[in-house]
Amino acid sequence: MEPPQSAVVRSLHRYLHGPSLSPVAVGAVMTTALVVEGSPPGGIDLIGDLAAAGIHVRGAVARGALVREAAQAAPDVVVCYEVSPDDALFEAFALLAETAPRPVVLFTHDPDVAKATRAMECGIHGYVVNGYGAHRLRAVVHVARARFDRERRIDAELADVTRRFDERKLVDRAKGILMRARQVSEEEAFAVLRAASMHSNRRVGQVSQQVIAAAHYADAVNRAGKLRMLSQRFVKAGALGVLDHGVATVGEQLADTARQIDATLGALARSLSKPTFGDLLDAVSSAWAKVQEIAAPAIAAGRLGELDAAAEQLLLDAEQLTRQLETAGLVTTLHVINVAGRQRMLAQRHAKQALLGLLLEGDAARKARDDLDRTAATFEQALAHLRLIPLSTPEIRALLDRAERAWNEVAGAARLTRHRGAARALDAASETLLAVFDELTDRYERSMQVLMG
Repeated sequence: MEPPQSAVVRSLHRYLHGPSLSPVAVGAVMTTALVVEGSPPGGIDLIGDLAAAGIHVRGAVARGALVREAAQAAPDVVVCYEVSPDDALFEAFALLAETAPRPVVLFTHDPDVAKATRAMECGIHGYVVNGYGAHRLRAVVHVARARFDRERRIDAELADVTRRFDERKLVDRAKGILMRARQVSEEEAFAVLRAASMHSNRRVGQVSQQVIAAAHYADAVNRAGKLRMLSQRFVKAGALGVLDHGVATVGEQLADTARQIDATLGALARSLSKPTFGDLLDAVSSAWAKVQEIAAPAIAAGRLGELDAAAEQLLLDAEQLTRQLETAGLVTTLHVINVAGRQRMLAQRHAKQALLGLLLEGDAARKARDDLDRTAATFEQALAHLRLIPLSTPEIRALLDRAERAWNEVAGAARLTRHRGAARALDAASETLLAVFDELTDRYERSMQVLMG
């Protein structure tokens, strides 16, 4: 027994194979249609009527395969006759509008206004209620195509206006960044953006987006790098307090370090993508919580080694976060911020190791003294590197000179820490060096070369 066939399929078979149809002239340009299987009333031959109207039917398709077939056949129009459209049909047309938009004509007997509204929302350009007529097919199809083309033009114009508006906002933000970073006027900032646009053959909006991204990641690298330094400063202050109970500033330095860590973690949590960097931030926060647990209620001499080990984990986690931020920025000049920021950590680490070499005993003390020499060598290599890189200004060169002088004071004081009276001088020198590299790192963060990539 032959399986039942829908009226649309039977009609399509007659259209394709019936002898009464005249062949299409070679080279003729015809409107093409894809018919969606529906439930036209008896006596209506949708495919035959389309053919009689000079519209070439490329096939009939079930609604479930509409998107795939429309993408392959690329018809000029999609036509359907459904006496009472249901949710599944509207959903099929909505998916078509999202993935492979085409003009759509739907003939129906359903006058429900809610369905007519939904039809427009689903991308149906001709919703014809009780108005089917073979003699009207060609006009209805062409009206639907005209509406579709007009919608596409309006959408393109709206997208262009939106893009221009968004780019204007980007340009304004980028100008603000450059104005604050380099203390230039709005006109000068825009001239920089325009020159970069011409040089790179990109729109000013694209260049502005790069500046905003560079500033965002430069700030994040600076902040994350500061966490490394703060991990060492906390232990240094604790060790100084154990070594010399008369240093009144130790409590202030510990409290200030804790405040800076909490504030930095909060700022990074607000500015960074949680799905991308949340696990790294959580690791830093957990390591910091461990440091605080060991330091509470006060730092004891017997727990200095344990405190230092916890701070080393905080340092490692902060280093991992900093490295990932540097590479995520896709701007090679972010590396100099990482290097300069790391010098802050090495300055505090060097002072910490000198103090631990006095306070710890046995192998732990010897390790601290050995690490002291390695830290000094690493610091001096990085300082030489910063002097050689082309990213520089007169202000940066002056700061590097100050950093070298301050480092010499730190190194000299570290050699004298075997005498307990020199501990305060070492702390003061390390704080001076920290302040110089804080300013230097900020200079690199705001430098035109970093912001312009």
